[in-house]
Amino acid sequence: MKRIVVTGLGMINALGHDKSSFEKIVAGECGIDTITLCDSSELECKIAAEVKDFDASSVMKKREQKKADRFIQLGLHAAMEAFEDAGLETVNTEAFGVVSANCLVGIGSIETAADIKNSSKLSHISPFLIPSYMPNMLAGQVSMKFDFRGANLSENTACAAGTHAIIEAYKTLQFSKGEGMLVVGAEAGITPLALGGFGTMNALCSDHNDAPKEAVSPFDKSRSGFVMGEGAGALVLETLEHAQKRGAKIYAEVVGFGESADAYHISTPQPESRGAIAAMQDAYEMAGSPKIDYINAHGTSTYYNDIREAKAIATVFGVTQPYVSSIKGQIGHTLGAAGAIEAVVSLMAMEANILPPVINYQESEAEMETINLVKNRALSVEVDHLLSCNFGFGGTNAAIIFKKLL
Repeated sequence: MKRIVVTGLGMINALGHDKSSFEKIVAGECGIDTITLCDSSELECKIAAEVKDFDASSVMKKREQKKADRFIQLGLHAAMEAFEDAGLETVNTEAFGVVSANCLVGIGSIETAADIKNSSKLSHISPFLIPSYMPNMLAGQVSMKFDFRGANLSENTACAAGTHAIIEAYKTLQFSKGEGMLVVGAEAGITPLALGGFGTMNALCSDHNDAPKEAVSPFDKSRSGFVMGEGAGALVLETLEHAQKRGAKIYAEVVGFGESADAYHISTPQPESRGAIAAMQDAYEMAGSPKIDYINAHGTSTYYNDIREAKAIATVFGVTQPYVSSIKGQIGHTLGAAGAIEAVVSLMAMEANILPPVINYQESEAEMETINLVKNRALSVEVDHLLSCNFGFGGTNAAIIFKKLL
């Protein structure tokens, strides 16, 4: 088996336009505020974690911007940072591919086209509509940006898509002649339709419109729903042999992963957490059952996810509980981008040996006493192995374990 490592990182989120935003995440700052990207007058939840002051001209020429939804533009931004961080300027581009991840496709572009159709006529819709919102177009745009001619893939598995994309890149490198894959997860779903849809499901936090910084409280007894975030995360994966040959910086090695289905409900996790347990257990066993120092949890601040995720963590790791936190209080829930962004943050936490906290944590409940939460303040601790996990509608689950190369 080939050894697969991570050599480049990039991200953009509500707290910053690059991976230096890690410092704000660790400091417990919050990027959630009143919505400005769309009209929220008819929405019960009027807050979101928006990427502020983003200029699409930083990733593509103005005439090209109408061909790409905002999620593609954000994804390109993170991919460019990861590409530069990994120093890929001289690699054989025929040996490098791309895996992208997304949940809501280009929903903003679809809504704009629907408005045009309803107020005018179909012939006035942009000829670039279809390629602007297709989920795989992010991978396509990234491949064109860097001339990457290897495998070009796309994951669309709801909120687990980012983690699935990293796993897919690992598999592709294991069973192909490729030498590297750029993984990018991106989301731009702060739109009336997306927010309205989640709102009618009672999934969003709608009781903190006047106190947005306190809205998201993962694993807290008073949690009342998630807040939509947007952004992108990107990672460069390479075979260890290729990375060492070119003298690349190595953040960590991918040593285990697990994928499963609840086979239970379209949106609610299975009561006994069987799918989450299976994904984590498979990842743990594949990695050789090492001591896990940190878990970056899905932690959405919704009632059912948090209580059943806590149960899964407690079941898999028993009395040797790793430290656990979720960063959704800081940057919102970025859906299809979450797994990629959270992997970037986790690997930076491993490098710095400092864990980001769960913010807004005030009151516990019995189920949360079984896991070792990093509450409200960052924690300095040596991290040699970490697990990042995400779960999505449809009962899809993914977990991945990284190991520090000493």
